[in-house]
Amino acid sequence: NSKMIARTVFLLATLAVSTVTAFTSTNAFLRPASSLKGAESEVAFSDLEGEKVRVGIIRTRWNDEHVTSLVDGARKALKECNVKDDNIFETSVPGAYELPLAARFLALSGTVDAIICAGVLIKGETMHFEYISDAVAKGIMNVGIQTSTPIVYGVLNCLDEDQVKSRSSGDNNHGEDWGKTAVEMALLKSEALGAGAKMGAMGFGTPTKLEDKTEEKKEKVGFF
Repeated sequence: NSKMIARTVFLLATLAVSTVTAFTSTNAFLRPASSLKGAESEVAFSDLEGEKVRVGIIRTRWNDEHVTSLVDGARKALKECNVKDDNIFETSVPGAYELPLAARFLALSGTVDAIICAGVLIKGETMHFEYISDAVAKGIMNVGIQTSTPIVYGVLNCLDEDQVKSRSSGDNNHGEDWGKTAVEMALLKSEALGAGAKMGAMGFGTPTKLEDKTEEKKEKVGFF
């Protein structure tokens, strides 16, 4: 009987320790937002010469105030890398979900060396945050791989507004790292693949002369 009692006490003690450990681990994700600090950048950048680099910035109008702060940080970094104002093209889209397609359009235009996609997503009460964050991250990555254009993932995915503020202002503005990353990756592509042909005007407005086929009779619709 004494052995059974000792074994029972041991099992109960083990269960109690496991429960406390699990609760502690879970509680780390549920701690008050005020105790969560913005992650400071640990990326070191060498001197980057971006005088001839063309950078496109696609930013969301959703969470406009915070995104503007991030874009300002990116522009500051681009200026420090000697990127000319005339070589920075900026446009906006409604929200983060539209970023990948807009980035693909700009990459296929062939008018920029790198693209920064800037946006802010904040966790709400539904699963919308998770679905959009996952789709945007994968979409932006795929555009970069498919077009061989450096695409910088400049989207903050945060649990609350305090986390956004700590990552988009002051000395911890992540936009500055995104600007330098864009220049570094543009230079890397140039070194790896060589400089391309002379580029035309930046953005989506480059006119293309199309052959007039209005008089040609077309019997089928689609890819025939």
